[in-house]
Amino acid sequence: MDWMLADQPVEARLRVNGRPHALSIEPRVTLLDALREHLGLTGTKKGCDHGQCGACTVLVNGRRINSCLSLALAHEGDDVVTVEGLAGGGRLHPLQAAFLEHDGFQCGYCTPGQICSAVGMLAEVEAGWPSHATGDLAGEAELDAAEIRERMSGNICRCSAYPNIVAAIRSVAEAAS
Repeated sequence: MDWMLADQPVEARLRVNGRPHALSIEPRVTLLDALREHLGLTGTKKGCDHGQCGACTVLVNGRRINSCLSLALAHEGDDVVTVEGLAGGGRLHPLQAAFLEHDGFQCGYCTPGQICSAVGMLAEVEAGWPSHATGDLAGEAELDAAEIRERMSGNICRCSAYPNIVAAIRSVAEAAS
């Protein structure tokens, strides 16, 4: 009857935003619920809870994931970064500042996931990973609006702030190049 043990809490050690955390959680707790309900990091949002909207996007070892689809226990030893962990030294992350400057949000619900996804996306571009919209797979991706839209397509904004989101991401990408 090992299946009955799924209700029993287990010890989990997570590294979130550069800090270690020891949690006692049920094995079926998602990373999203561990962040929000056990660590009080409510910046990461629960949207669809099915991996379709991207509101729960966080960075795990520098790569963006939907935290609603991932069990917290699967991330022991990983470096998890939420929107709260992007700012440093009293300064916003450049993408956080760009979202403010370009009004890349309306209701703001999707914004934490959008920003975390954009951080991961820019790292993918920097690493030379192509997308379905990349014209030259052997060369450098041109980070135009179509490329950004394709790479950010896993994050939905129900308010349709897409033009401003794209402008914010482009401004950071251009400043970095």
